[in-house]
Amino acid sequence: MFDLKWLYELIIVIYCLSLIGYFIDFIQNNRKANRAAFWLLSMVWVLQTFFLLGQTLLESHFPIVTIYDGLYFYAWILVTFSLILNRLFRVDFFIFFTNVLGFFMMMLHIFTRAQYDATEKAMRLVSELLATHITLAIISYGFFTFSCIFSFMYLLQYRLLKEKKWNKRLLRLGDLGKLDTFSYVAVILGVPLLLIAIILGLVWGYTSGDEFYWYDSKTLGSFVMLLIYLVYLFLRVVKGYQGRTMAFYNTGAFLFLLVNFFLFSSLSNFHF
Repeated sequence: MFDLKWLYELIIVIYCLSLIGYFIDFIQNNRKANRAAFWLLSMVWVLQTFFLLGQTLLESHFPIVTIYDGLYFYAWILVTFSLILNRLFRVDFFIFFTNVLGFFMMMLHIFTRAQYDATEKAMRLVSELLATHITLAIISYGFFTFSCIFSFMYLLQYRLLKEKKWNKRLLRLGDLGKLDTFSYVAVILGVPLLLIAIILGLVWGYTSGDEFYWYDSKTLGSFVMLLIYLVYLFLRVVKGYQGRTMAFYNTGAFLFLLVNFFLFSSLSNFHF
C-alpha cells in the first residue's frame, strides 16, 4: 500500500482543496467555487479508483477483507455517490457534509493501515500527515490573524470617520466596506483549514500509540475556537450582521485564539 505513498499524498492535497471549495460555496453560494470543487473531487475519485483497481489486480481479490481496506472502500463509495448526486440533483450542501465524512474515513484508513503495516514508509506518511495537521492549523491561525487586523483597521477607520478626522491616515486605512469584506473572506478561508486540521488531529490521536484525551485543554480549545468562528459565519451569513458589530466579535474571537495557542498549548498533555 505505502509503496504508493505519493499517490496518497496527492489524493489528500486535492481532497483538502475540494473541501475548501465546497465550504466557500456553502457559505457564499459561489458557483465558481462549486465547479472547481466538483472537478477536484472528480480527480480524487479517479485517483482512488486507480488505487482500488491496482490493489485488486495485485491481491487477486477485491480489497474489502480487512477493516482497513473497508474504510478505504467506504470513503470511495462516499465520493462516488456524492459525485453522482451532485450531477443529478445539485444538492450542494449534502455533498459538502458527505465529503467531510469521506475525508475523515480516508484519514482513518491511512492511519490505521499504517499501524497495521508498521513499515518505514507507512510511519513516514503518518509523520507527514501529523506535520500537515500542525501546518494547516497554523495557516488557519494566520488567516484569523489577518481577519482580526482588518477588523481592527475597520474599527479605527470607523472611529476616525465618526470623529470627522479627515487626514491622510483616514485615506490610507482603506474603505470600510472593503475592510469588512477582507475580514470576512479571511475567516471563510481559515475555517475549513482549521476543520481539516482538527480531523487530521483526531484521527491521529485515536490511531497513534500516544494517550489521547478528549478533555485535553488544547483539544477542547480547538473545538471551541472552531465553534466561535462558525458562529461568526452564522451571524454574518444567516443573521446578516456586519460592520462594527462583527469587527468587535472578530476581535474577541482572536483574543480566544491567542489564549488557545499560548496558554492551552502549555497546559496540554501532548500538544507543543
